[in-house]
Amino acid sequence: MTTPSSHNTASSRRAWMQRYLSLPTLGVLAVLVYIVFFGDSSVARRIEYQRQIDSLQTQVDIVQDSVDRYRELNRRLESDHRAIERVVREQYNMKRDHEDVFIID
Repeated sequence: MTTPSSHNTASSRRAWMQRYLSLPTLGVLAVLVYIVFFGDSSVARRIEYQRQIDSLQTQVDIVQDSVDRYRELNRRLESDHRAIERVVREQYNMKRDHEDVFIID
């Protein structure tokens, strides 16, 4: 059984909702909720995209370090004959005619 005070509270809630939550307001609110939580630029997708960006930036940094290393090696190989000889010996196991080379892994 409802008491007069609970009936009065329910009617005051209904009056408040009719006053402040009109149909256009609810429509705009629904659209905003959809955009924020379910749209292409939702909060969850933005977080996921930021994680992907961070991961890709880490990979770019690693590759850039490798590129810098190989550029420096290339610069040394263009000017230093000892560096050329060292790379040829280490990478391609080449030797001079009068040498014996022992490879230890």
